[in-house]
Amino acid sequence: MSAVAPLVLLVDDEPLLIELLEHRLELEGYRVVTARDGGAALDLAAIHKPDVIVLDSLMPIADGFEVLRRLNQDPELAQIPVVMLTGIHTDTHAVTAFKLGAVDFLTKPFLPDDLVARVQRLAPVDSQSGL
Repeated sequence: MSAVAPLVLLVDDEPLLIELLEHRLELEGYRVVTARDGGAALDLAAIHKPDVIVLDSLMPIADGFEVLRRLNQDPELAQIPVVMLTGIHTDTHAVTAFKLGAVDFLTKPFLPDDLVARVQRLAPVDSQSGL
C-alpha cells in the first residue's frame, strides 16, 4: 500500500498513558511520535509537522496552554488540529483550551476508543494518499 498513514504527536507526562495510546493509535494505522513535556512537543511539532496533536494540559517545561499559544504563533504549525487532554474538570479549563485553538477537549479518565474516534475524525487513515 502506497498511502502514508497520518502522523499523531502524542504529548503527555504519564508514561503508561503514552504507551497505551501509542499502541492503540498504531493498531488503527497511525504513525505516532511522543513527547513527555511541552518543550519536546514544540520541537517535534516543528520537525514532523504532524496531522494531529494530542496534548496534555499539565506538563513540565511548558504546559499545554503554552504549547497551544506557541503553535498558533507559527504559521507552519497553527493549522494542526489539537485535541487537549486534561485531568482538571472545570468549564474554564475547556474554554481556555478552545480560545487558544484546541479543536477538541477530553477529560481524564477517558476511554481510549473515544480518543481514537476524535483523532479519526480529524485525520482519517483511509483519506491519506501516497505520491
